[in-house]
This record gives sequence, C-alpha cells and structure tokens, in this order.
Amino acid sequence: MCRNFHIGLTPCPVYPGHRVYTMFHGTTLSAALNIKRYGFRRSTGGMLGAGVYVSRSFHKARHYPLYKPPGQRLAVLKLSVRVGKVKKINRQRHPLQTTWHLNGYDTAWVPPKCGMVPSGLEEDCVWDPSRIRVLEVIPR
Repeated sequence: MCRNFHIGLTPCPVYPGHRVYTMFHGTTLSAALNIKRYGFRRSTGGMLGAGVYVSRSFHKARHYPLYKPPGQRLAVLKLSVRVGKVKKINRQRHPLQTTWHLNGYDTAWVPPKCGMVPSGLEEDCVWDPSRIRVLEVIPR
C-alpha cells in the first residue's frame, strides 16, 4: 500500500514517488508566458515557506494574484505536477510547516477545510520547480 494514501491525494500508482496531478497557478498573463517559456522560480516564503504554490482547485487559482497590477491581464496556468513525497500540513504552527523540504519531502499539502486557508480550499507547495510542467496558459 502507498504511504501517502492516508492523506487523501487519491490512490497511489504502481511506482510510489511518481504520482502526477493536474494543478493550477494564478498569475498575470505576462508572468504566465514567462513561466511557460523559462519555468517556475521558487518563492522565498509564504505560509508553507519557500516553494512554488499551486492548487488542484482551478477556482482557487483564478483568484490570484490577490492584487491585480494596473493594466495587466490575468491568467491561470494548467500544470502537470510530480508531487513526489508529500507532507500533510493540517494546522497552524505544524512543526514542519516551513521546513518540510529539509526533512525529505518534495511537496507540502494543506488539505481542504482544515483551518489553514481562509477559502477552505486545498493548497500545495512544491520545493523543486523542475517537478512542474506547464500544460496550458488560460487567459482570463
């Protein structure tokens, strides 16, 4: 049985560590086009520390960026993400909330409706941007 089955990311495939999910990332259209061309860069911080923030919820991703820069169009990137070893972070002040990547995890996952995110929607943070492939840029 897969070690990560219990955290709710759907049943594991035959090869643990090779799970791939469709996820989304909201940003400006110009940033989306740059990401498609050059790839993601890891953020320096956030609720889960450094990494690339994505979600399996298109609804959540389309609300980003939170503040629209004047004159900028927005977009959502549809992604293919190899999550690798996943750490569930389901409460504030979790001991690995920002250090999960230092403990052998590739992705931190905040489950839906656990009190970590005001929207109640799930969120993921991927440490290594090379685990993410852009499938499509969806202008808004």
